[in-house]
Amino acid sequence: MTTPKHVLLTGAAGGVGSFLRQSLPGYGYTLRLSDLVPVPDAPDALAVDLADRAAVREAVRGVDAVVHLGGLSLENTFDNILAANIEGAYHLYEAVRAEGVRRVVFASSNHAVGFAARPEQPRPDGELLPVLTPYRPDTFYGVSKCFGEALASLYADKYGVETVSVRIGSCFARPKNTRMLETWLSPADCARLVHAALTAPGVGHTVVYGTSANTRGWWDLASARALGYQPQDDSEAYAAEVLAEHGELVPGSPEHAYVGGAFTTVQPESF
Repeated sequence: MTTPKHVLLTGAAGGVGSFLRQSLPGYGYTLRLSDLVPVPDAPDALAVDLADRAAVREAVRGVDAVVHLGGLSLENTFDNILAANIEGAYHLYEAVRAEGVRRVVFASSNHAVGFAARPEQPRPDGELLPVLTPYRPDTFYGVSKCFGEALASLYADKYGVETVSVRIGSCFARPKNTRMLETWLSPADCARLVHAALTAPGVGHTVVYGTSANTRGWWDLASARALGYQPQDDSEAYAAEVLAEHGELVPGSPEHAYVGGAFTTVQPESF
């Protein structure tokens, strides 16, 4: 695939968006930034509500690819998730179809399979969490990511809009707790993975897990590596500090039992 040069980055004001708007230009991309809220230090960023079809299409017009981080990034009411993440994803894919954009990187989440059992630790048999794990969302947010992946599959098969759906683990500057020693995606590895997803040929609809090469990780990165992703960071560099503060995961706790960790115990009534 010819390397795209002009990329729309939605959700540019968010945590992952903030990392990527700093790192992706180093790979040769020019970015068009959009978000519902102001993007720091980016006066030319577009204020786009994903509920506004015309605004979404205008944001997409003229770009070579889209990195779609926009929408709600945490659990919320179903109505809010529906508008921002489900209808918003539909508006985005309709815009890229209509404007002839042929590559999307979709920010999915590990919460699409949050109620899947976390592989036992340590893993003497090398057990990894497969990408083909059936959907088991742990929240309305996770449901929206299942929908986004299904929508991406439809648009790849029916309209030729290729997508790499990245099930992001935990993308922060450093792991914040013990669970993140397993799920961490460093900002630098995030950029490496998005670059691979933008440039790999013939991806159709490919689902990958988004983590670094963590010693404690149990995510199958084979489909990501097949795109050319070569993770270089490992959360183990922070393990002593994190464990001194938080300790090991408690057997039987949600963090120990399920992929989605504490999100598997959250009840919708709390929002």
